[in-house]
Amino acid sequence: MAFQKAVKGTILVGGGALASILGLSQFAHYRRKQVNLAYVEAAECVSEPVNREPPSREAQLLTLQNMSEFDILVIGGGATGCGCALDAVTRGLKTALVERDDFSSGTSSRSTKLIHGGVRYLQKAIMNLDIEQYRMVKEALHERANLLEIAPHLSAPLPIMLPIYKWWQLPYYWVGIKLYDLVAGSNCLKSSYVLSKSRALEHFPMLQKDKLVGAIVYYDGQHNDARMNLAIALTAARYGAATANYMEVVSLLKKTDPDTGKERVSGARCKDVLTGQEFDVRAKCVINATGPFTDTVRKMDDKNATAICQPSAGVHIVMPGYYSPESMGLLDPATSDGRVIFFLPWQKMTIAGTTDTPTDVTHHPIPSEEDINFILNEVRNYLSCDVEVRRGDVLAAWSGIRPLVTDPKSADTHDSGLITIAGGKWTTYRSMAEDTINAAIKAHNLKAGPSRTVGLFLQGGRDWSPTLYIRLVQDYGLESEVAQHLAATYGDKAFEVAKMASVTGKRWPIVGVLVLMQCL
Repeated sequence: MAFQKAVKGTILVGGGALASILGLSQFAHYRRKQVNLAYVEAAECVSEPVNREPPSREAQLLTLQNMSEFDILVIGGGATGCGCALDAVTRGLKTALVERDDFSSGTSSRSTKLIHGGVRYLQKAIMNLDIEQYRMVKEALHERANLLEIAPHLSAPLPIMLPIYKWWQLPYYWVGIKLYDLVAGSNCLKSSYVLSKSRALEHFPMLQKDKLVGAIVYYDGQHNDARMNLAIALTAARYGAATANYMEVVSLLKKTDPDTGKERVSGARCKDVLTGQEFDVRAKCVINATGPFTDTVRKMDDKNATAICQPSAGVHIVMPGYYSPESMGLLDPATSDGRVIFFLPWQKMTIAGTTDTPTDVTHHPIPSEEDINFILNEVRNYLSCDVEVRRGDVLAAWSGIRPLVTDPKSADTHDSGLITIAGGKWTTYRSMAEDTINAAIKAHNLKAGPSRTVGLFLQGGRDWSPTLYIRLVQDYGLESEVAQHLAATYGDKAFEVAKMASVTGKRWPIVGVLVLMQCL
């Protein structure tokens, strides 16, 4: 996975999938106010956001139109794109970000909701003596700890059970999981442990009992992926990035480099999807962070560009909460076709997935019946025969398209200056963004300091505490369940939401008219 030869682009590898950056710089493998909106002048000034609250969309659009030239223009409002915007703006770069749909409307909101280092990647590293796989797992575990720290309201450790059905597997998996703890080092969330058969059934009573030997429990992180993505975007906006959703890039702007005589990307023609208005956004560097649409933007730059992404569909299904314990997940490490399946508690329901199937790129991917049935069959294999797994129990399903890079060794065929970041996974979005901005700075000779995003709290995280919801109940008269939802969704910004709640007219709860009640 480490590449030796130099190419005209920068290729990055990491996060359990391939990531590539294609720009002008040499090869390096992946390792690690105007108009009511000010930007950060220097990296040393990022201790506090420049905006107490994110500016309105109208103010952001005015900034996009009126700024003569940004340092960085990011195309794509998913986890990696918003991460790039946050990394750039906190380094002191004038930063803009545009997203065709809504933030996190694509793949970033259709994940397994896990923040993990990758147990299976560590297994491959050990079995194949692959040092790059080991480094990838170690970096992901570091990023896992950082994400749990900077957004504690949106993430938390989750115990995950690995059922054991053969005696020889118990020491085999125990050693592997303990190595996972060891590699995490000081970032280990909680120590893994072994459960007897009876204890395993106490925790997970719906498990298949026949031939069950015991279980191993280890810890990874779980998060609200859509809200996490939005928190990154809001944080970037608070630090001064001009961010706008429903802004579609219809073409790339170019100008001739006086030194080389070659055309270089100098911005983008953007269209407000809501109004139809079009205008130019100029930037010294344009970053393509469009996920499954990576090749679409690359072909805007060069219609003859070779495709670098193979889209793969990951399907998840939502089932009733009784399919899993309230606070413990389950891992099937070897499904009938060799894939990994998770069964995880999520907002009083159960998520099961994922699949990995080649697909076409579409704006609204639909889960196939074949993938849904595959997941159901795997669920049946692990649950007791007393539990009837029915197709009718599938309450919802979604499909996310992963942009897997097909050939990271391929050289970029043009020198336009466009930077592309593709692949990766949620856990490593921050380190991918850091490496992307590093490449952009080098390729375009931008003046900026080092990355400042390690330990940088995201929107709502700084003053959150596990007991914050109690203050909402006491100060505003909210129902406890509603208060917990607000605290877990908005963090320390939950008080601002509570202030907008309607009075119920009852003795209790005092405020907080539920939407369902209004419909009735």
